[in-house]
Amino acid sequence: MNSATASAKPALVNLLDFDRKGLQAFFVELGEKPFRATQLLKWIYQEGVADFEQMTNLSKSLRQHLREHCEVRAPDIVTEQLASDGTCKWAMQMRCGNRVETVYIPEDRRATLCVSSQVGCALACSFCSTAQQGFNRNLSTAEIVGQLYLAQQRLGPERRITNVVMMGMGEPLLNFDNVVAAMNLMMDDFAYGLSKRRVTVSTSGVVPAMKRLGDVCDVSMAVSLHAPYDELRDQLVPINVKYPLAELMDACRDYAKTGPRKHITFEYVMLDGINDGAEHARALVKLLKNVPSKLNLIPFNPFPQSSYRCSSSANILRFRDILQDAGLVTTIRKTRGEDIDAACGQLVGQVQDKSRRHLKLQAMQAHGSGNVA
Repeated sequence: MNSATASAKPALVNLLDFDRKGLQAFFVELGEKPFRATQLLKWIYQEGVADFEQMTNLSKSLRQHLREHCEVRAPDIVTEQLASDGTCKWAMQMRCGNRVETVYIPEDRRATLCVSSQVGCALACSFCSTAQQGFNRNLSTAEIVGQLYLAQQRLGPERRITNVVMMGMGEPLLNFDNVVAAMNLMMDDFAYGLSKRRVTVSTSGVVPAMKRLGDVCDVSMAVSLHAPYDELRDQLVPINVKYPLAELMDACRDYAKTGPRKHITFEYVMLDGINDGAEHARALVKLLKNVPSKLNLIPFNPFPQSSYRCSSSANILRFRDILQDAGLVTTIRKTRGEDIDAACGQLVGQVQDKSRRHLKLQAMQAHGSGNVA
């Protein structure tokens, strides 16, 4: 061991990595009372204080220990883009140099933050720009809740974030523990205190994790569906090969039973000539017959190298009418932030791809193959 290694200081503990239960265990290990966790949560998330010396209801010795061994560190905002409709997109950089994107969507009665859970995405949905970048790693709890921490600081107290959707870069349920801890902080009365109905986790259909989530965390769920039968969904959402629609629908029905008046929101991107026919709509009605649900139809947002086109307005309206006439609650999602590439499926960030997917996609494009035709 050289002298540089011997003298290296241990890494500081990032307190954003702990939800209340984790912080209680942390303080007990220090010989402190568990209630110190709620004090610290209030200082960090409600008062916006990261300087331990300002946390005056903590003992002087505890503050000194925290100063020497701990930190409150969120990612760094490196770019900010404001769309014509008021949507704001931030690129946030991690210590490792990777970047993810976070989107703020203001509306009349609410303000939503779209949060990323992974650097890139481990899945390969063919219509999603994020998926084309490949995958680097899961985000830590601090890197996930840190997006909300930074966004709220940037917006100020006069513009409160009321809703969080885990719909940014990545598949949240493939980063299960860190995402759950971050959502716990979002809903904790001593942190952000968001209603469980206002925190939504989105999944492409990781069935075992969906079943596990119902036992440990009570949040709303959105499922990226995009096709009403397996053959097409296998191509659009490849995880369907592993967890086909019959298993996915069973998991959705089970999750809907975990709370009163709970339903599943199904996301359905509208692709011209691919999944937008009347026969697809009728198949959706049959598929969702016994699932408490509502449907969001999402006009496809184009990105470079994609051969898909958005369905026409007439087709989208016809599709919606078939679903509504069958009794399914269906809305057409308004595209937000399209002029800054902040709309659904457009987030890209900066990914040091470990999956080498971007190279495979380049090779496929060079040989004229790729998207479903």
